[in-house]
Amino acid sequence: MAASSNTARIAKVERNTAETQIVVEVNLDGTGRAELATGVAFLDHMLDQLARHALVDLVVRAKGDLHIDAHHTVEDIGIVLGQAVKKALGDKKGLTRYGHAYVPLDEALSRVVIDLSGRPGLEFHVPFTRAMIGAFDVDLTHEFFQGFVNHALVTLHVDNLRGQNAHHQAETVFKAFARALRMAVTPDARAGSTIPSTKGTL
Repeated sequence: MAASSNTARIAKVERNTAETQIVVEVNLDGTGRAELATGVAFLDHMLDQLARHALVDLVVRAKGDLHIDAHHTVEDIGIVLGQAVKKALGDKKGLTRYGHAYVPLDEALSRVVIDLSGRPGLEFHVPFTRAMIGAFDVDLTHEFFQGFVNHALVTLHVDNLRGQNAHHQAETVFKAFARALRMAVTPDARAGSTIPSTKGTL
């Protein structure tokens, strides 16, 4: 059952295909606790950053066709996370709706802006300085966020403004995403139970 402004903002979504089997649980009013087992170590590291800095509790368990590569696993985790966040948001009454954040890490700096708009849209501008971070293909960062956006139904602008170390670039992107999401899903005390849109729906 989708959460509303009067219920716990918690959701669990499962997705099973011939390529991946994924379970995601999210609590938007959590403390930053993460239980992660995706089979993709770098993604686990990034999702841990997401949980910690968004102050959401996050459980992700995935089994994918990693003998091919990590593409399907990473993309599908983005999809299921998007579905879980959408479900947990419920009717979106009283939310801030918009969020933004700048996050630095040494020489790297990223900006993320999010709108819980009900419309999927992604602008992703991250000029990674190398193709791989360990065993992780940096192209999969875009696939993760595309999957999330398409199924959370949000508008997301991701910009890495500077950076020389690809790990730092990715980490600032995920941390900025976390902080922006945290802002957007936070209840707005002045909004009461209204939908933050002149349309009356999001």
